[in-house]
Amino acid sequence: MFHLFHHQLPFIVNLLILLLSAKLLGELAERFRQPSMIGEVLAGVILGPSILNIIPGPGELTVIAELGVFMLIVLAGMEIEVEEIRNSIRGKNLLVALFGFLVPMASGIGLGLIFHFSNTFSIFLGLCIAITALPVSIRILIDLGKLRSDIGQQIISAAIFNDIVALLILGIILDFNTAAKNIGDLTFSIFFTVLKVGTFTAFLLVAYRFFKLAKRKVNVINPRMNRFFHYLRGQESIFALVILFVLVFSSISELLGLHFVVGAFFGAILLPRSMFSSRDLERVQRSISGITMGFLAPVFFATMGIAFNFASLNNGLLLTVVLFASFFSKIFGGYLGGRLAGFDRPRAITLGFGLNARGIMELVIANIALNKGFIDTTIFSILVLMAMLTTLLTPIFLRSGFTFIDRRNGHLPQSYP
Repeated sequence: MFHLFHHQLPFIVNLLILLLSAKLLGELAERFRQPSMIGEVLAGVILGPSILNIIPGPGELTVIAELGVFMLIVLAGMEIEVEEIRNSIRGKNLLVALFGFLVPMASGIGLGLIFHFSNTFSIFLGLCIAITALPVSIRILIDLGKLRSDIGQQIISAAIFNDIVALLILGIILDFNTAAKNIGDLTFSIFFTVLKVGTFTAFLLVAYRFFKLAKRKVNVINPRMNRFFHYLRGQESIFALVILFVLVFSSISELLGLHFVVGAFFGAILLPRSMFSSRDLERVQRSISGITMGFLAPVFFATMGIAFNFASLNNGLLLTVVLFASFFSKIFGGYLGGRLAGFDRPRAITLGFGLNARGIMELVIANIALNKGFIDTTIFSILVLMAMLTTLLTPIFLRSGFTFIDRRNGHLPQSYP
């Protein structure tokens, strides 16, 4: 739109401008009780080709953005306990999680086929529509004071299930050999992909069993671990050990062709927290959160904004249909799952509202799809817009849903932020 600079600025100057703008707009978003992600993406949109064109493309910033993806996934994984995964697939929780994922996934794939996109393209579209951003959902529920409510817990369980299934599907389709020319090649490709997914799953199960066994011996292991940590002289050594632990899982998934985010996510979930003292674990989490939310994540979200292009939003029909499907299919899926699980209509619709925030996880998947060439700039820009709109609207609808439930139950609703 505007071209203030005709020559590419040095990398460090771009980084300065980008980070400063992202933090300022992120802070502004927080003042309006929105995730800072919204302001950080807007910073990239303003600085990128869509408006000022100060930073015409991600360029060298891509490396920092990739680190941002890794650390965001680690943060998301560290918020999940293995027991919470079990709870998400038990009883009525499974119904809510399944319908909250399958209905929007089917709508996205259906849209892709209607618009004659490739099968892989359609699956990516379905994934982006189906996912619920766990960190965003947690943040919204905390702000509303409803994290520990029955509906809040259902939303978190479904979001955990959504994230895990979406990342597994992501790993499979990234590994799948789309170049297969005949039925023999196709059969071999499917077999090889299933074999690699099975190998990674077996590795996860072995790791889980090992850490579960070690947890029983925590009184024996912890003193030895503490002595080991005491001998370490380097600064932030425990932080480094945690990152190395997650990198092992990331490396294995990457070597198997499942993308590093899959391994990072499961590595963070399986992190043996009982082996660390609560003080050490809290310090590690603070360090990870500090470097991620203070530096890497703002750069990642801002680069998403740079890649966003207003000019590519030239297909009004596609834009309208994708936004409509992404919003209402997720709400309907959550509502349907809630009704089948025994919730009344107000609670079921509120559940659907809560599952509708995409945010971080959807942008991660969209970024991977764009870099791999599975989607084009038009769809990427639509997905970025969808992530921002659903994240902006979810707190509004969720607040209304909880207020209605409180009034219906005869309780004086609290003043939600």
